[in-house]
Amino acid sequence: MPILTWVGKDKVVNHHHDVPFRVLHHESRFEAPETTPKNSTGNRIIHGDNLEALKSLLPEFEGKIKCIYIDPPYNTGNDIDKKTGWKYNDAVNDPKIRAWLGKTVGKEDLTKHDKWLCMMYPRLKLLHRLPPCVRIVVASNFKKK
Repeated sequence: MPILTWVGKDKVVNHHHDVPFRVLHHESRFEAPETTPKNSTGNRIIHGDNLEALKSLLPEFEGKIKCIYIDPPYNTGNDIDKKTGWKYNDAVNDPKIRAWLGKTVGKEDLTKHDKWLCMMYPRLKLLHRLPPCVRIVVASNFKKK
């Protein structure tokens, strides 16, 4: 069976275990009209690091989520604005990966795919724990954004 491997994989395979549980703080509330079906009003919008947010959802929602939609950053390196471009930001305890922190992943970056996979892997491991055995995970993958 083929195996996908990349630079840093061995360092991030268990990184999701190192991420601490965080408490989600309720900041605002949306009141749906009374005619809205009751099963559609329990949604949450969470702002912040998605790895920490996913970990914070586990105690309450592990095995209970029916559908997950994720919109990960793209690793094309086509971001023109260096301030808003994608940067690897996971605090993995490895010197090579720590050297990636805070640097915009550019078009000429030969490790851009490695960085993207290192970022996605721990998130997918946590996502895997949220739905029951029948899983639906939708990931956006549009080239134009």
